[in-house]
Amino acid sequence: MAKDYPSLSEEMQDWIMQQHVFFVATAPLSADGHVNLSPKGHDCLRVLDANTVAYLDMTGSGNETSAHIMENARLTLMWCGFEGPPRILRTYGQGEVVLPGTDRWNELIPHFEMLPGARQIIVNHITLVKTSCGYIVPFMDYREERETGRKWALQKGEEGLDAYRCEKNLESIDGLPTPLSKAIEK
Repeated sequence: MAKDYPSLSEEMQDWIMQQHVFFVATAPLSADGHVNLSPKGHDCLRVLDANTVAYLDMTGSGNETSAHIMENARLTLMWCGFEGPPRILRTYGQGEVVLPGTDRWNELIPHFEMLPGARQIIVNHITLVKTSCGYIVPFMDYREERETGRKWALQKGEEGLDAYRCEKNLESIDGLPTPLSKAIEK
């Protein structure tokens, strides 16, 4: 049974923080552009208040979320109850990309444990919370976090990560620029 809410209740906030994985969805304005849907793990998400969640985004092979937010700001996060009672929770809102070295970064980064390979903070300014039943979501037991991404980032080092981001993270697969590309231009 789907229900709409204007913000996250304390119970919803607690539930979100108990989940081990969440999903991020964005899309360009272009009808022939590619929709992005990415899973996120590790202890990288924080509920800042009833209408704001943020996550520390790690360096990856693309930067679709950042490019789409820069173009149109639409951002949806989703959690599924893989353990316990069935539930799906989505937060719809306006995204904000926060880059290292900015005042906003300095304001937000104390909320997070710094993880190797962190490239930006993604903030969702929530305009709608929607829950649904999740009756067909399977049970999945959490075992542990994968360490592959951390090891990869540590092996690359800061210079290697910067070079990788310049090669892979300056535009979306549809050619949209990311905030990282704008920061490098300066």
